[in-house]
Amino acid sequence: METAFLGGGCFWCLEAALRQLQGVESVISGYAGGQVANPDYSAVCSGTTGHAEVVQVTFDPAAIDYRTLLTAFFAIHDPTTRDRQGNDVGTQYRSVIFTNSPEQERIAKALIAEFAAERVWPGAIVTEVLPAPRFWPAEAYHQDYLANNPNQPYCMAVVAPKAAKLRQVFKDRLK
Repeated sequence: METAFLGGGCFWCLEAALRQLQGVESVISGYAGGQVANPDYSAVCSGTTGHAEVVQVTFDPAAIDYRTLLTAFFAIHDPTTRDRQGNDVGTQYRSVIFTNSPEQERIAKALIAEFAAERVWPGAIVTEVLPAPRFWPAEAYHQDYLANNPNQPYCMAVVAPKAAKLRQVFKDRLK
């Protein structure tokens, strides 16, 4: 098994979408990249801790390789908006890939370079690629958020459409 740490806006969106992929064993919402120990949601949302909302994705590289996982990550968020995804604004919503090895770093940077060369998005990709810092799991109520709150307005308007987009784009890679 391998682990990836990805931030691309609200962790509820990433968790709900990426958990649908074959080879993804678990997705845990949490926080990484800040300077405060044991951050909580309120502190991270204040924008003062330096943390990003991220997901820890545990995956089987024999079933889904890191590059495919990153391609799915890029398909469900806008990597051209600094510190923002839709109405979610702040450094906690930045686009970031925290890598666990030189190989993950190489793959992430090469994929970003490919997307930039192909002009997949009209703007420049601002996704950071950084060594993985300590990961702090989010509070229990953030885990499996869409599954547990399907009628919550944010889930209906934002989270569910991102999960649906992943199902459409990666229909041949679903569990």
